[in-house]
Amino acid sequence: MATGSGNFSFRTRDPRETWQRGLGGLLDYASATDTRAIVILVVFALLAFLPGQAKIPPIDRDEARFAQATKQMVDTGDYIDIRFQNELRYKKPVGIYWLQAAALKVAETVTRREMDTRIYVYRIPSLIGAVGAVIATFWIAAMFVSRRAALLAAIMMASSILLGVEARLAKTDSMLLLMVILCMGAMARAYLPRSEGERDNPALPFVFWIALAIGVLLKGPLILMFVGLPIATLVVVDRSASWLKRLRPLIGLPVFLLLVLPWFAAIQMRTGSAFLSDSIGGDMLSKVYSGQEGHGAPPGYFIFLFFFTFWPASLLAGMAVPGVWRDRSETPVKFLLAWLVPAWIVFEIVITKLPHYVLPLYPAIAILLARAIETGQMTRRRWMEWGTFWWFAVPVLIFAGSLFLLLRYEGELGWRAWPFLAAAMVFGFRAWWLYDVDGNERSLLRAAVTTLLLSIAVYWSVIPSLAAIFPSVAIQRTVHASECKNPWVAAAGYHEPSMVFLSGTDTALTSAAAAADFLKGGDECRFAVVDHSVERTFVRRAEAIGLRYVQAARFQGYSLGSGGRVSLRIYRARGNQ
Repeated sequence: MATGSGNFSFRTRDPRETWQRGLGGLLDYASATDTRAIVILVVFALLAFLPGQAKIPPIDRDEARFAQATKQMVDTGDYIDIRFQNELRYKKPVGIYWLQAAALKVAETVTRREMDTRIYVYRIPSLIGAVGAVIATFWIAAMFVSRRAALLAAIMMASSILLGVEARLAKTDSMLLLMVILCMGAMARAYLPRSEGERDNPALPFVFWIALAIGVLLKGPLILMFVGLPIATLVVVDRSASWLKRLRPLIGLPVFLLLVLPWFAAIQMRTGSAFLSDSIGGDMLSKVYSGQEGHGAPPGYFIFLFFFTFWPASLLAGMAVPGVWRDRSETPVKFLLAWLVPAWIVFEIVITKLPHYVLPLYPAIAILLARAIETGQMTRRRWMEWGTFWWFAVPVLIFAGSLFLLLRYEGELGWRAWPFLAAAMVFGFRAWWLYDVDGNERSLLRAAVTTLLLSIAVYWSVIPSLAAIFPSVAIQRTVHASECKNPWVAAAGYHEPSMVFLSGTDTALTSAAAAADFLKGGDECRFAVVDHSVERTFVRRAEAIGLRYVQAARFQGYSLGSGGRVSLRIYRARGNQ
């Protein structure tokens, strides 16, 4: 297959001709001005990230923990301490909780009703972070390539599977990605040679230091590694640090400390050394030498996953490597490699590995790939080009997998998803089959549309239809159907955070015997969720204390938190007072 030169064009076209030329014409139209490019990117990103935001229930375990801690923060009015029920939650600083709390407050003010169990409200900061990251990728890419290529790099980010997942989770990673890109953009502007007569933008140092501070409040010192490793690498390679003066550290460092220190001082005064001990010692450093929570993996893990997490653009990444290597000494490429390579090596060495760890490095890959397409440096090795077959194969596999899961666990065909899955297969097929005719750019655009269509099908239809993987929703519905004003739930054997988020902060996570005692001590608005593994203990204790109860519901399915099957019975107290 011939790759072509990327088909980059900058002619202004008649609008009718733009639409007649399809995706290539749309790219022509969008790349005419920055405003058009940003509008098109926002629309594309929202189409990619919005489906499923409100329909997918809270995901165990991290998302539900973040959302529940935020809910408690708003309920108590304590915006310093971070707790999950009565348990200290000091793995991450307060930044994401403040953002989620702000989203909740705004949502309740606008709607004039309680929104504290609507998980999509807590996902708003992640959605904003993901869309912002796409726009920020366009901004920083424009420093290295043409506007058209920068637009292509941003589309790669918007269509990547990993960012699509993180945009739908109420966690830190989308917003951290945005802060890293802003920091790297300010650094790039300071490092790259200026054109004749160009002056330093006085706002850029503030962008750098404020984004750095927000990053620290979001996820602790991790952002310092993403920023510090490229700085150290460039200083060593160039044997010069003079460009760092453009970041105005004498002004910026006080701004950074002014933003970061107040909360850290407040939590230190409140808890002593507990926060630093849990967040740095118990969470961050323990990941270096042990596989925390069973997430250990050997070196090479992120390279292997990259072809899935950065799909569809990942299929072209290997073709760009020879060109990138040839230009490694050029200033723009050197900066991007300094952003990418050192941190990637560190994450491969660290024992604990999760897919999202390397997400802040993906913009560098997208820009390098867009540059290779623009300059016609994509390799013509046929065995690499054959990999584009997966643009078609992945939609086919997702269609088959979705059909199997829906039939196996829900007894339905999932008709609503079929039009989008069918269209995705068509676009994926054309992206692969016409690759040697249309070249990298147009084929990649078709593959990006394939991802968009898959996102609608999977996140809007397939996943929400799989009720078997959301036990906490079944529990909430059973309790809600009782029409009790103040229902109270205890759970034995099933202790997932999503149940606490949906059923209430006072949900008791307890033993089987204690669950029986819980029902005995109250009225008919008490419920006990009992897993089959501890059911015998519950029944024996109920008999011993003379508990009167009825089975309100039964649920069989899977727990995303534990990764195993669950069989739950929901019991309700009956006339024990």
